[in-house]
Amino acid sequence: MKGTPLYTVAQVRAFDRAAIELHGIAGYTLMQRAAAAAFARLQVRWPQARAVVVVCGGGNNGGDGYVLARLARAAGFDVHVIALDVPRAGADAARACADWVAAGGGVLDADNGLPVADILVDAIFGVGLSRPPEGAAQRWMETLNAAGRPVLALDVPSGLDADAGAVPGVAVRASETVTFVARKRGLFTGAAADHCGVVTLDELGVPAEVFAGTKADATLLEAGALRAWLPVRCNNVHKGTFGHVLAIGGDSGMAGAIRLAGEAALRVGAGLVSVATRSAHVTALNAARPELMARAVDGPQELEAMLDGASVVALGPGLGQRAWGHALWYSALASGKPMVLDADALNLLARDVVALPAQCVLTPHPGEAARLLNCDTQAIAADRFAAVRAMAHRFNAVAVLKGSGTLIATPDGDTAVCPWGNPGMASGGMGDVLTGVIAGLLAQGLDAWHAARAGVALHALAGDVAARHGQAGTLASDLFEPLRLLRNGPPIA
Repeated sequence: MKGTPLYTVAQVRAFDRAAIELHGIAGYTLMQRAAAAAFARLQVRWPQARAVVVVCGGGNNGGDGYVLARLARAAGFDVHVIALDVPRAGADAARACADWVAAGGGVLDADNGLPVADILVDAIFGVGLSRPPEGAAQRWMETLNAAGRPVLALDVPSGLDADAGAVPGVAVRASETVTFVARKRGLFTGAAADHCGVVTLDELGVPAEVFAGTKADATLLEAGALRAWLPVRCNNVHKGTFGHVLAIGGDSGMAGAIRLAGEAALRVGAGLVSVATRSAHVTALNAARPELMARAVDGPQELEAMLDGASVVALGPGLGQRAWGHALWYSALASGKPMVLDADALNLLARDVVALPAQCVLTPHPGEAARLLNCDTQAIAADRFAAVRAMAHRFNAVAVLKGSGTLIATPDGDTAVCPWGNPGMASGGMGDVLTGVIAGLLAQGLDAWHAARAGVALHALAGDVAARHGQAGTLASDLFEPLRLLRNGPPIA
């Protein structure tokens, strides 16, 4: 799937240096372009605004703020600037501050209160901060968050780690972020969704040659490219053409999990889906969804024949970690079939690391990821990119780290980020549906890397469609009809 390039902070800094040193674009020119782009966006987003407060740090991000303040004042805005630190003598930020003062602007120090404003501009820190803020910076971040006014962040919301998407302390909650030169990967995963608002990019006129020799660290999935990834259906086909998914799970009291996974595989186009589950669940499954071929399986011997007939395995929803689940888990992995592992299949893998099939996808949430990597969830949240790559490498499988800005990675480190999904999807069964979606795409001939990316995209887009009438109360089964629509029609962004 074609994707929008995302870069690390180090890569973006290298782009800045190349623009300045190799292409002769002065640093102050880049600063002026950044401020002009941000001010233009402010006018588009908030056309009625007439009063602006700009909170400036002492570095180049603060310099962007001083230039924006000067542009806003020249345009007739009522502008106040609050300085949290003095720019270093001779730096571009010092020049920007001097130009602001020369234009008739005043500078308030950090001890002042917040003036009345329509829009607040965060120009405190740029991309370099990866530690908790302190002192006046922390106080003013908290002030911006509590002000009840829209906030425009310049480049990165202050306090957000632009590499990891984590917030080590406090961070500004922006309504919009105008990021410069290139998209930083940390703006699209983890805590970023609660801090960036709408993210727009301005490359500041940096020549294309600057980017040409650098491979993006990750890519942001694009809805418009999804159609080309999904298998085309010819007329002369039969159900066997589209694969046979075997969904294994549903220990006592957990029939719903395996039913959700099985039906999701059908809804994205798998030709056949069998369910291996506890005998007590078979009647209910057959009654609720007769298209699922549910069979009672008491142990590995009964599973063998079902494995022989399957092309893909969905393993884990409702599986449990007792003797029954462990026995089926081990037999399924020994089959070597392409498969998706979720839920208790991942918890069992964390306890008993075994070789996985060649075409395998792991779909952990952060808690399961922590168990797989023998760490805590705080470590996962601190660097989601490192975590998903570590899982993919350790288990030699495609790994999906679920959550806000779901990440998908290969053992070689190629990584994609999903920009869709919503808080309404934080409800029971959503992961079971994702398991079935990816398994259904594997059954139709996609490899693990393609199936995982397309599956995550379909699942998240379907969740957004399902939540159009309200996020709270969205059920996992609400995704089935949108999944069918998205699988067959134009992607819905």
